[in-house]
Amino acid sequence: MPTAVAETITELRSLLADERAAGRRVALVPTMGALHDGHLALIERAGEIADTVVVSIFVNPLQFGPTEDLDKYPRTLADDLAKVDRLGVDFVFAPTALEMYPSGPTETRVTAGAVGSLYEGRSRMGHFDGVLTVVSKLLNIVQPDFVLFGQKDAQQVFLVGRMVRDLNVPVRVEVVSTVRDSGGLALSSRNRFLDARELRAARGLSIALEAAESSADRGIDAVLAAAQSVLMGESLVQLDYLTIVHPDTFLPVDDDHHGKAIVLVAARVGSTRLIDNATIYLRGTRS
Repeated sequence: MPTAVAETITELRSLLADERAAGRRVALVPTMGALHDGHLALIERAGEIADTVVVSIFVNPLQFGPTEDLDKYPRTLADDLAKVDRLGVDFVFAPTALEMYPSGPTETRVTAGAVGSLYEGRSRMGHFDGVLTVVSKLLNIVQPDFVLFGQKDAQQVFLVGRMVRDLNVPVRVEVVSTVRDSGGLALSSRNRFLDARELRAARGLSIALEAAESSADRGIDAVLAAAQSVLMGESLVQLDYLTIVHPDTFLPVDDDHHGKAIVLVAARVGSTRLIDNATIYLRGTRS
């Protein structure tokens, strides 16, 4: 059966009422469209853990700053619908901005707190408040049993998980590993803006993370030095931040930290801003 497309909240809720009445478990995959294999991995996982899969396609204006690429962000709805139809997605929710924000940008926001102002939040002020607000709205609209996100957006994953716990939202957050191209570059809708030379340079981000992981048994300084050495060799890569955070707090780890940590990197390659991350075990301690 072809994927049903709902453009209004009322229409989607009506479609989902029958699913719930039949006792089916619902999974939501929130996206901004321009779907690539990373999104498709989320959708495939959703189909494994739930009976009914909903994919939302909405370019959320609240998470873009005044100098960011809202108007430039790729919108490929017809192609996206063909992809989800082939995967057997049950419902697509593709609202307009007017449907989601009928009175304009909502004055009520979910705030991301101190961690939301770090790393991506420092470079994109208000970004995570916009993300959490739209995710909160989507969770209220769909009321899924599961919601799926990719590990590539590690800070977003952390903040959504914390919001769900703090606000007692009855949903399980399922995180899917980062999907990469054959050269190791984390898949992103923005990768399409890279020319051939920039694409080769962008793969330096994943190489830097591999270098960081290889140096983890020698401590924080060695990890950062190894990653920076790789990035310094890429003239097209302008580093925004490179840091190591604790997975439980998403705050920078102490100098003597042992065990699991996450290396975060963000850089501009040409005019395109990219992010990536890797889990490492400092001092070789897996705890």
